[in-house]
Amino acid sequence: MSVLRTGHGRGAGTGDRRGVQDGAARAARTRAALVRGALMALPLLFFAAFFGYPVAAIVGRGLHQGGRWQFGRVGDVLGDPAVRHVLWFTCWQAAASTALTLLLALPGAYVLARLDFPGRRLLRAVVTVPFVLPTVVAGSAFLALLGRDGFTDSLLGVRLDTSVWAILIAHVFFNYAVVVRTVGGLWAQLDPAQEEAARMLGAGRLAAWRRVTLPALLPSVAAAALMVFLFTFTSFGVIQILGGPTYSTLEVEIYRQTAEVFDLPTAAVLTLVQFAAVLAILALHGWTVRRRESALRLVDPARTAHRPGGPGERALLGAVLAVVALVVLLPLGVLVARSFDTPNGYGLAFYRALGSTDGGTFSVAPWQTVGNSLRFAAVATVIALVVGGLAAAALVRRSGRLLRGFDALLMLPLGTSAVTIGFGFLIALDKPPLDLRDSWLLVPLAQALVGAPFVVRVMLPVLRAVDDRLREAAAVLGASPWRVWREVDLPMVSRAAAIAAGFAFAVSLGEFGATVFIARPDDPTLPVAVARLLGRAGPMNYGQAMALSTVLMAVCAASLLVLENLRTPSAGEL
Repeated sequence: MSVLRTGHGRGAGTGDRRGVQDGAARAARTRAALVRGALMALPLLFFAAFFGYPVAAIVGRGLHQGGRWQFGRVGDVLGDPAVRHVLWFTCWQAAASTALTLLLALPGAYVLARLDFPGRRLLRAVVTVPFVLPTVVAGSAFLALLGRDGFTDSLLGVRLDTSVWAILIAHVFFNYAVVVRTVGGLWAQLDPAQEEAARMLGAGRLAAWRRVTLPALLPSVAAAALMVFLFTFTSFGVIQILGGPTYSTLEVEIYRQTAEVFDLPTAAVLTLVQFAAVLAILALHGWTVRRRESALRLVDPARTAHRPGGPGERALLGAVLAVVALVVLLPLGVLVARSFDTPNGYGLAFYRALGSTDGGTFSVAPWQTVGNSLRFAAVATVIALVVGGLAAAALVRRSGRLLRGFDALLMLPLGTSAVTIGFGFLIALDKPPLDLRDSWLLVPLAQALVGAPFVVRVMLPVLRAVDDRLREAAAVLGASPWRVWREVDLPMVSRAAAIAAGFAFAVSLGEFGATVFIARPDDPTLPVAVARLLGRAGPMNYGQAMALSTVLMAVCAASLLVLENLRTPSAGEL
């Protein structure tokens, strides 16, 4: 009896322990779900209030007329051969632009991530400058390079304006930094010892890179490709200036239907088509990337960079510098040269004119737009980092339809017409509790909508590369979820957070599409002021626009250089 009782007691003890373990596991899962829900709450509220509501308002204004919905317009618009041609060209040029950008920028990502050479930080800041330029300014620069009496016309006798090649090259100019900084941020932290181990086992340099490094980089490459595709898919200024009447994207057509033809129903249908296309792209991206993400060993970037060794690396560095010089520096040089080229010869007349109110065009001097832009961009960066950082932390888990849908929602602003967002802000945010018509916060809120997806896409691959066993070990030792994040995740993603902050700040500085509709006359931003000057006839206005664009480039480059210098190991950089 005693043996039976003892055995029964052991069985009961084992069952009790299993019950306790199962209960602890369920409690841990519940706590993790609550933490993820809390992390998602603020981003969901932000996107619902400042993206979903304004876009729904303008789509409703276009399709709900006469007291009923006009869904018949969907078939009418999609049945138009001209609209189908616009949709085909939009997709085709975005795919071609993305492929060409990856082809030219991935070597640059390697050079800036792994090679240590004089001027490296300056080059990293310089390649980011084009990303913040207003498209109208950059388009004018490329028109001077590729059009009549331009660089290619004078040197080769070839004009590329109003051609698809001008569009593709300009898109590379804008998006080169997206690939370099997004992919390079992770590449700099990958442990080179893994690739070296593969080479010691007999693999060649290319085979070791293809089998070890490339699979680790694929999530980051896919994230960069997604952002480039979405930006070129919604391209407006580049197409408008360089494409001429021959080429038109969905974004251009939405603007034409809204601002020129005043056909809101057609514009609403095209906006819905754009939504559907973006959602399909995001679904494909999520399906392809989800299977490739894995935990990686991340190290201090200072340990991975080395001096160029051998003729191969020196040739690669030279090729990257040549690409940057032709694709990035040459157009920027044209802008700088034009800012000094006055009717009376080279001088500072255009810059001196920026100190006046310009005869009533501005209620403030154009110089004051520099302070406005910096203030708006700083606030937008903080908002984007908070919203995007919380969202990235919630998306660390790779499974679940809810999380995949949340991820897709965060990317929608990148694929949505800026015209739609700008008009949506004016229509929707004009009554309590969101009466922001007279608030300066409208501008940084609109800028943060574009900056937050960049924060997510830059931070998420690094967060998912952190080994889950580190988090589990910290949790076993009694650390709360907040302490696990602070002690494990945060030190490893501080570099990615700095890169994300740089992107958000740069995007905010150059955001134009939505800002032009909502910026107050007494608080214009740099891009808005440039566009207003370009819209007025006369060499003085054009020269001031070039001067102000040069100031914008200088402010961006200085800001990015400061960020580069702040990202030190003592500040938490890996």
